[in-house]
Amino acid sequence: METIQFVANNLGTIGEMAVEHISIVAVAVGLAILTGVPLGIAITQNRQVADTVLYVASIIVTIPSIALFGLMIPVLSLIGQGIGWLPAVIAILLYSQLPIVRNTYTAITNVDPALREAARGMGMTAAQRLWRVEIPIAVPVIMAGVRTAVVMNIGVAAIAAYIGAGGLGVLISRGITQTDSRQLIAGAIAVSLLAILADWALLQVQKRLTPAGLTR
Repeated sequence: METIQFVANNLGTIGEMAVEHISIVAVAVGLAILTGVPLGIAITQNRQVADTVLYVASIIVTIPSIALFGLMIPVLSLIGQGIGWLPAVIAILLYSQLPIVRNTYTAITNVDPALREAARGMGMTAAQRLWRVEIPIAVPVIMAGVRTAVVMNIGVAAIAAYIGAGGLGVLISRGITQTDSRQLIAGAIAVSLLAILADWALLQVQKRLTPAGLTR
């Protein structure tokens, strides 16, 4: 009951924190899509390069988030951005690479060879085959990677509050330091609800982008 009262009294502030949280994740994952999807497509041309890229991306994901944020501080301090929004975005961008690159690579390589041959028989160039055949078929798997990255990094972004990035993690950190269960519970529930809503919204986007022939 106290938590509900706290949320009601601080709804505007929590809303601002939610916007900060969304901005961090949206920018980071958006940049990850712009870099990860082309990279995932590019590495389909060479298995050895693909193994190396996926291995490096896997290593990055194994680094604890608080440690990665810590590594960002001295590096970005050189340009006067050691703490705050920018290091949080860069860290989440790095964390987003593995699911997006891996799913893109897997989706493109698993396209039925018969479909590629049919496209060649129709006189399509490699670029036309990619845009008109391979990517539309790969969309559901690529979007699954994006959904994974978003849901995972909504949680990671909560830890970014400890480096001054803001967001809903501020409620959790304040709840811990002030021994205030109201803020702790409110922050945890808000982050969880945001992850659920984001996953549902991206699922709807995935359904709209998936070619009708693949949904039958």
